[in-house]
Amino acid sequence: MPRLTKIYTRKGDDGSTSLGGGQRVAKESLRVSAYGAVDEVNSELGVALAHGVSGRLTVALTTIQNELFHLGSDLCFEESDKEEFQIPQIEKRHIDSLETLIDLLNSEVGQLENFILPGGAIGAAHLHVARTGCRRAEREVSALSNTEPIGEYVLAYLNRLSDLLFVMARYENKEAGVEEPLWNSRL
Repeated sequence: MPRLTKIYTRKGDDGSTSLGGGQRVAKESLRVSAYGAVDEVNSELGVALAHGVSGRLTVALTTIQNELFHLGSDLCFEESDKEEFQIPQIEKRHIDSLETLIDLLNSEVGQLENFILPGGAIGAAHLHVARTGCRRAEREVSALSNTEPIGEYVLAYLNRLSDLLFVMARYENKEAGVEEPLWNSRL
């Protein structure tokens, strides 16, 4: 467990930051943008939890928040440093868990018969915001993967997570007794 003894170091005042392995890079580098976008998703999930979601989702989202820290560390270290530092990483089992939960919740909310608008219950609305943030994180990570190697399961995890967050938003609306706002294509 890392120890944070000092919050500020002043080392980043020049527009650079350190990766997990100690390399200095520009704060706008693709790698920093990628793990920064993942951190934003994690924070958005924290807001959803703070506003309150069903107990079932609370348990799952708490696990996912921890997994997003794994994913952040996976991105914060270059592939060549991962063996030396023995950092937590996203594994296939994490994706399998997301897929299992997607299938379970989706069977409970029923088939989607129309496009839905983001919203409904406050928890569902926050889950939709997290979903869109997750899609952005996926784009950032995809851009990074086109220039340098990343963890084998990082992109797949983000892709499944955005799907799960969509289904979770639907589930939260159902649990809250709030009808899903439907897209009216005739307006």
